[in-house]
Amino acid sequence: MHGYQPIVLPPSTTVVTAQQVTGGPPILPIARIRLYSPDEWEAFTNEWAHYFFEGKEVVRFSGAGDKGVDIAVFEPGQDFIGIWDSYQCKHYDNPLRPSDIYVELGKVLWFSFSGEYKAPRSYTFIAPSGIGTKLNNLLKNPAKLKQELISNWEKHCRKEITTTGDILLQGAFLAYVNAFDFTIFKGKQPLALIDEHKKSPYHLSRFGGGFPARPAVPCPPTDIEANETKYVEQLYLAYADHLKKPVTSTTDLGKPPLREHFSRQREAFYQAEALRVFVRDKVEPGTFERLQDEIYAGVIDTHDDDYEDGYKRVVAVTKAAQDMSITANPIAPIAQTQDRRGICHQLANDDKLKWTR
Repeated sequence: MHGYQPIVLPPSTTVVTAQQVTGGPPILPIARIRLYSPDEWEAFTNEWAHYFFEGKEVVRFSGAGDKGVDIAVFEPGQDFIGIWDSYQCKHYDNPLRPSDIYVELGKVLWFSFSGEYKAPRSYTFIAPSGIGTKLNNLLKNPAKLKQELISNWEKHCRKEITTTGDILLQGAFLAYVNAFDFTIFKGKQPLALIDEHKKSPYHLSRFGGGFPARPAVPCPPTDIEANETKYVEQLYLAYADHLKKPVTSTTDLGKPPLREHFSRQREAFYQAEALRVFVRDKVEPGTFERLQDEIYAGVIDTHDDDYEDGYKRVVAVTKAAQDMSITANPIAPIAQTQDRRGICHQLANDDKLKWTR
């Protein structure tokens, strides 16, 4: 045989990492959402709608009888007879085609004509594979979209809008369709949806990408704040146990090392509080609390040991938190030494750790 050549493997241009071997090459978000099952797609769009439209009332309808409404977003104090927007999250393997949406247009027209609801301010189609070219062109040409819907009514809408009978495009209803504002119908491409999903604390767990850079944490204020009361009181008790005298303020600490230790603990607490706020909108609810629980589980045996005094217990427990190996929690890679020490004082604030017996 002639015309064949041996296979030559291309030279490697990158260094393979342990992460690649474990999880394979990264999948871009735009490719990932195309792999979603219908249930995953619904969960993803629920996350998007809940957080992107924060401050508005967002409801979802599913199953038969939805009357052309999937996600409804109401302005404050409004309802279906007021100002609202509709988002139709279609799950298809292919980019949306005109034939995929004619029945949804028909439902909006019929049920708004029938008085079931006021026509929405906007009606936007969303799909994991996006809006196809033909449909996109129609959505940008409302007059043509209306014409195509009317032409396709018999095939796609007449028998599909209700289960109780055919919906004929004639008489007053036809006049309503002809007068309807078709500019309300729009399409949103998946890249825009993914970008808007970044407002959701579920974004990193779905798509990865890591945390943005943390902002610098300012120095603690001179005066003790209200949210510091408990852990500061516990530290004063620990210092009193060490000095064998009452301690009610930093002036009672005497030696510079103890005053400096107290300053470091406040800095650590503020660092941990800043971490809590930083990740609050970036990870799923409860993630930071699970980090606190992990640190508690890792230091409690050290905490329960016997010590000469409470100050020695503080030193031992905060060091144990610093030295812990935490790999499962997504916040762990950005939790610095001061964060871990500060979490100990958050736990003291919650009465989970006590420095004196």
